[in-house]
Amino acid sequence: MRSKFFIFSALASLCLAGTPAHAEVISPTMKLIHTINGSIAPKSVRTSGDGVVSAHNMMYRHSVTVYDAKSFELLHTVSDSVSLKDFGFSKSAGSYKGSPVEGTFSPDGKYLYVSNYAMYGKGFNKEGTDTCSPADGYDKSFVYRINRSNYQIDSVYPVGSVPKVVEITPDNKYLLVANWCSYTVSIISIERNKVVKTVKIGRYPRGIAISNDSSKAYVAEMGGNRIHVINLQDFSTSFIPIGSNPRAIALSPDNSKMYVTMNLSGRVASWDLVSNKAGKSVRTGEAARSLAISADGSVLYVVNYKSDTMSRVRTSDMKVTQNIKVCNEPIGITYDVPTGNTWVACYKGQIKIYSNN
Repeated sequence: MRSKFFIFSALASLCLAGTPAHAEVISPTMKLIHTINGSIAPKSVRTSGDGVVSAHNMMYRHSVTVYDAKSFELLHTVSDSVSLKDFGFSKSAGSYKGSPVEGTFSPDGKYLYVSNYAMYGKGFNKEGTDTCSPADGYDKSFVYRINRSNYQIDSVYPVGSVPKVVEITPDNKYLLVANWCSYTVSIISIERNKVVKTVKIGRYPRGIAISNDSSKAYVAEMGGNRIHVINLQDFSTSFIPIGSNPRAIALSPDNSKMYVTMNLSGRVASWDLVSNKAGKSVRTGEAARSLAISADGSVLYVVNYKSDTMSRVRTSDMKVTQNIKVCNEPIGITYDVPTGNTWVACYKGQIKIYSNN
């Protein structure tokens, strides 16, 4: 990536790319190469890294859709309906519906794990909300495991109320689930196929990132001002005082830096994990939500929900190098390493795909 200014075309580039004056226009610029429409309402998108991208369509479409990362073709539509009785979690026969929020692929490529905001069916009558506490007694929910050999749900895990972000450890030992209304993180043992630990976090746990060596998990307390660091050997915790309203987390490839979106201020903050000190931050837009990082760690991609934009941020100096008007309410983002493309989930019913060259 070059940092040279192209002054002679700056004005034209600003207009075409939707880039405000504070962003440095660099070459090459990101370009829209495809738009996916259809019966979708994606809350998030996630690359498998081996050829597919999944979208998680909440209670508005009750599905997970899976696409070819190169051709963008729809490969599978997975219904969120399950028989909980078949898995031993209900006395009632019949189908229960979920509401897919976020997903993560297992490192061995065999499974896709998906959280469900709420469940719908007999026995579920108090759906959680975005403003809640454990005392409210909202229904607990489930995480699904989708087997990629046939894209069928083959296991379910009872977790807390309104589970959102799910992340799996690189060693394929644990799946971590942030339970928004329970103020906890559920830790699921892959080997034992059940929750083995529940860690208290505080108001509205959301973003999760896990170290390369699977020793630490970083969890954003969105209702507070801390990142909780969970030691995955003994489940003890410590804290990083990142600032108010942290939402999503990404780690640099060497795990020396942490990057966090700060929803209320519309900023992305950096933290040096080696020196344990705050780094630079940058404002990207209104309501900075999800973020992704390039394979080499040189670039962050951030969606700004209320600005309807995606920002590209250079990590070396935390400068915004491009802002693009993408859609109404961009909310999810993922960077596909094999293709070098960035996928953006638009809540109103689209996925936008951008090239980076």
